[in-house]
Amino acid sequence: MRADPQRLIDLCRDVLRPLIEADNGKLFLVSADDNELVLHLGGTCSGCPGAPLTIRTLIEPAVRQIDPHVRVVVTVGAKCPANAVFLESKDKLTSVSDQTAEKTNLPTNP
Repeated sequence: MRADPQRLIDLCRDVLRPLIEADNGKLFLVSADDNELVLHLGGTCSGCPGAPLTIRTLIEPAVRQIDPHVRVVVTVGAKCPANAVFLESKDKLTSVSDQTAEKTNLPTNP
């Protein structure tokens, strides 16, 4: 039985995000479905030599606990994929384009 993608998103938001943010990193959700979870590490994770260790010893094992068959893809860098969503809290998700608009005082798309 495959895991519900919402369970993977909840894991990322509720468990992984606070751990990554403890080191001033940022966790972004790019996509999630029955077969694949795509994440992006930003913030201080960009250029950090420990990022691959975070992926192998924190992110991948946690996801495997939910679904051992899901493919985990994690990109790292200062530039986020355009469709990435910043995982903030259970009630709030912010797209990267919304964050850029806030920083530049541009209106966000409805």
